[in-house]
Amino acid sequence: MTAANSWWKNAVGYQIYPRSFYDSNGDGIGDLQGIIQKLPYLKELGVDFIWLNPIYTSPNVDNGYDISDYQGIQAEYGTMADFQELLRSAHELGLKLILDLVVNHTSDQHPWFLAAKADKDSPYRDYYHWQSATEAKAPNEWQSFFGGSTWTYDPESGESYFHVFAPEQPDVNWRNERLRKEMYQMIDWWLELGIDGFRLDAISHIQKEPWDFKITDNPWAPFMNVTGIDDYMVELQAIFDKHQAMTVGEASGVSSRAAVNWTNETGYLDMIFELEHNVRQGLPGEERINVLGFKKVLARWQKHLEWSGWNALYVENHDNPRINSILGNETPQSAKAIAVCYLLLKGTPFIYQGQELGMTNFPFTEIDQVDAKDSHNQYRLLLAAGHSPEEALQLTTHWTRDHARTPMQWDDEVNAGFTSGTPWLGVNPNYSRINVAKESHESDSVLHFYQKLLAFRKEHETFVEGSFDLVAANDPDIFAYVRQDGRESFLVLVNLSDNARTLTMKQALLNKEYQYVFGNGERKKLTKKMHFEPYEALVFQGIG
Repeated sequence: MTAANSWWKNAVGYQIYPRSFYDSNGDGIGDLQGIIQKLPYLKELGVDFIWLNPIYTSPNVDNGYDISDYQGIQAEYGTMADFQELLRSAHELGLKLILDLVVNHTSDQHPWFLAAKADKDSPYRDYYHWQSATEAKAPNEWQSFFGGSTWTYDPESGESYFHVFAPEQPDVNWRNERLRKEMYQMIDWWLELGIDGFRLDAISHIQKEPWDFKITDNPWAPFMNVTGIDDYMVELQAIFDKHQAMTVGEASGVSSRAAVNWTNETGYLDMIFELEHNVRQGLPGEERINVLGFKKVLARWQKHLEWSGWNALYVENHDNPRINSILGNETPQSAKAIAVCYLLLKGTPFIYQGQELGMTNFPFTEIDQVDAKDSHNQYRLLLAAGHSPEEALQLTTHWTRDHARTPMQWDDEVNAGFTSGTPWLGVNPNYSRINVAKESHESDSVLHFYQKLLAFRKEHETFVEGSFDLVAANDPDIFAYVRQDGRESFLVLVNLSDNARTLTMKQALLNKEYQYVFGNGERKKLTKKMHFEPYEALVFQGIG
């Protein structure tokens, strides 16, 4: 961790899914030149750095997370010259840029894997995990994240190779020193090119248990934060520290207590994304985020990393549905309330493209509108299990990742101004009322609210370094907390429900005088009985 260069503590990140952000050449796919054109928009929004989802050369089996050339740019996004122009343009505007780093696996079209598969005696064979097997019997019973066995049989060699994701994404063998050296050289190359850091994809999976490991309760235990991973993380840390690179890890299986050692001043990474707070409730096909579970998970991470370690804060990304649909009620009011509840926590916030507009889930009416391969697989399995096409569609699409991957909504022109061609994925039909151009001209829009909220956060150091204390911990609808330091204190009160609510404030809070300073409704006084409209957010500042 680069403690001496912790600019990211007072920064806000913006995640770009390049394929869906802005298409500059009319082929229906977002590209690097499109991102360059929209950099002034991001600067005006008030963010400090950009995280790009994978832009490397890829067969696109998993939307770029299956990499066939780590140092090549996917042709549909542009060229290396385009990337260097993007990097230079971002830096000129004072925006930093981080890339996805995918080192748990490669594409099955990567030259390493092609060589490994072609020859059992190739030195590249040990770059991957191969074990003796038959077509009928895999080396073990472990299951992949995408469904089915973690093993794919190769009849030519009589062995199977291991993958925790799709068969086209074979896991690399981190025990192989030569493999690690090549990975480290690649990481060095990108950092020397001038990027500012990495988001480390699936990093907690790079170490595996012995193949005879028996699963008891957690099906992912054999490849989730397994003992021995620390040796590799220390080696990675040395490279990151050398370049003073900002790092955020997707580290499922790392608990809030363990995250302290991962992200403190001697930790491997600057921060990690936790995956726990998306607590679902409801019947399959109707699930929503459970507010009580959501806030209790976030509060636990806040307390465990309060004085050592660091949080990465997010409510949307490329793998989850739109938060304004699964926690909000798809109104500007709920989009604003959700923004307040998480952007004033302790940590580095990330905004996912379109979140700042209040974008919502796509109303899928047929499976052909879906691109995500895991969703298509789920749909087929549901049909095979006897569900009707309508039931299978609802169960599949309610939580599909494609909700977040529909094109960014720039204006009310054809295809929301995303492309002059045919978009690779359908544009949400609500683009005529939810788009950048419209919201830029409305003073009370979600977009303007985000701009004001980010500025408000940056005006007060308390939101960066202050303590966190949960208020009304067991309330099922209201997320309330106090942020304070030796200079200032703030009370944040957010009703995350569609119901009008009343909350009785404890006397200890009322003993201090507070004044309203921010929110998404009418100015109010802090009283014993606080009445909240649906999705109302109130921020009070202590006086004296």
